[in-house]
Amino acid sequence: MPDGPCFRYPIVLNYRMVRAMRLIAVFCRKDVRMVMLSETDFDLMIIGHFAKDYIVVDGKGEHASGGGVYFGAMAAARLGLRVAAVTRLHPDDFPRLDEMRQAGITVFAVAAPETSGIENRYNSADMERRVCIPMGFAGPFTTGDIPTATARIYVIASIIAGEVDLPLLRILAQRGPVAMDIQGFVRVRENGHLVFKPWPEMEEGLRHVTYLKVDRSEAEMLTGVSDLSAAAYRLAAFGPQEIILTESAGVTVLAGGRIYKAPFTPRSLDGRTGRGDTCFATYLGRRLTAPPEDATRLAAAVTSLKQERPGPWRGTVEDAERLIRTWALS
Repeated sequence: MPDGPCFRYPIVLNYRMVRAMRLIAVFCRKDVRMVMLSETDFDLMIIGHFAKDYIVVDGKGEHASGGGVYFGAMAAARLGLRVAAVTRLHPDDFPRLDEMRQAGITVFAVAAPETSGIENRYNSADMERRVCIPMGFAGPFTTGDIPTATARIYVIASIIAGEVDLPLLRILAQRGPVAMDIQGFVRVRENGHLVFKPWPEMEEGLRHVTYLKVDRSEAEMLTGVSDLSAAAYRLAAFGPQEIILTESAGVTVLAGGRIYKAPFTPRSLDGRTGRGDTCFATYLGRRLTAPPEDATRLAAAVTSLKQERPGPWRGTVEDAERLIRTWALS
């Protein structure tokens, strides 16, 4: 079975062999940077349901892979990071994960009764608004679903409330810094739809979070204010050290008591789905080696480019840096 020894151990041995090769290279080359990287197995471990989505624009629909674990991991891999994706889905859909493995992502998949999925309905006249209808739910993660591998940041990229509970959040926070997208705690299944509701355990939960991502509608619901900078400060008061807020115009970040902003400048919104996931993962990936201002700019540039094409971001850092240079000239 996929969640038994024949499924998991080959994957575990694979990344351990790669790690051993890195260590050998360290001793042979005396490369200090490689020694530092080998202290953990991964840069980012992204946890969340892979989604089998149905995207409808003006009544025309198509099936597509989705979920924060998918869009986020694919973007982080393009940055050259060591990425692990931990997910749950029905065994029949395991082949859908091959795309992630081919991108260099180490995938830990757990068999579930069904695969999560969301029908996202858009009107091309206003791609900022969508109707979300749940089509499946792969069930909650358990502590046994999380591999023992280590990461520099543990990213909770859940898409529907119920994937990750407070006890599991506490355990992850004991292992290292936690990054969380709030949507997986406030987007609730109700009467055949996904609706936003306050997270009852937010006050305690956010104490365990280092990096918090919210969008404009979530920030307004949770704080009662429409000004994003003010909302960021209110959310930070619960405990997170850095707040990443997205909206159609761009990204706003609160870090170290300062506000940073960068615009989204896509030429189209054909790839609107996955915008926040891409922005968050890119910010976290760059933040490992750069200050908040640089991470904010790169996240905005990558997200701008991602929105122009359906699917995950498949560009290069150089593409994003060229876009950033055009902003400096405008």
